[in-house]
Amino acid sequence: MVSSMTESTSPAKPKWKKVVYGGMQPGFDDNHTDESFLEDMVTNANVVKRDLLKVIQDSVSISQYLCIVALIGLVWIYTLRSTLNENSLLLLDVTLLGLGFLILLLTQEMLSLNLFLHYLLNVSFFTSGLYLLAPIYQTLTRSISSDSILAVTFSLLLLHLFFHDYFGSTVRTLGALNSPTLTSCISLNASIVASVFIASRLPSTLLVFAIMHFSLQVFLFAPLVTYCIKKYSFRLHMWFSFGLMIATLALVYTLHLFLFVMFLGLLIIVSVVCPYWLIQMQEFKFEIHGPWDEAKLCFDIID
Repeated sequence: MVSSMTESTSPAKPKWKKVVYGGMQPGFDDNHTDESFLEDMVTNANVVKRDLLKVIQDSVSISQYLCIVALIGLVWIYTLRSTLNENSLLLLDVTLLGLGFLILLLTQEMLSLNLFLHYLLNVSFFTSGLYLLAPIYQTLTRSISSDSILAVTFSLLLLHLFFHDYFGSTVRTLGALNSPTLTSCISLNASIVASVFIASRLPSTLLVFAIMHFSLQVFLFAPLVTYCIKKYSFRLHMWFSFGLMIATLALVYTLHLFLFVMFLGLLIIVSVVCPYWLIQMQEFKFEIHGPWDEAKLCFDIID
């Protein structure tokens, strides 16, 4: 009788509850949980379901720039072999520069008259500076062997491709002239150094100026032009990319059959295989959120 009265009057054990700040709860271990702990667990809340066709379309921008860099490499090779002379390169420089400005004027989405004049003035200073520095570039690496120059140039191009901004985030708000990121600076500097190394292997000053103007013009100007085409019309961007791929593959084929097979395989891997792998890997992605996550403090700003 006494024992039953004692049991009825004994205090009930307090219910466990999650405490974010405040230390341990009396009567429970610091790592104690009950059956309600996983009630608020959410799985894959932020996982984006990707579509294979959309991923393939996005990968076209990467394949497009790979073709641009391959075309630059082809011009370098033909110039080193004396297939292209000064007049051909200068004509190519003027043609590409005119087409680039024409595309910017036709799209008219990011380019105002003041900004156009600003870039035209920069191009004038850029061209004058290259012409004055061409004799220095020609003798810059005279004491280094050509094999070492070619090996370093190839490595710099790989570095440039690895850090390049393929989706145009550095030119997305061109009017504001945002500060470039560290990776874009590394990519651009690698391309400039590679261009200088190639130019230093050429015999004449005018040829050095022409190849430097071509290389830096494409490395600096091509991302802006391709981004404007993509923003103006996605369909035009796709047609331009496919046309560029076909032209690049045709030129690589005339150079060497093995290089053609390697480059074709690279484009297939980048445009088809990698997007397919990305879609397949989404099935193994498992992300959980719950009461164990760090608390996020939100503050309302009152004017």
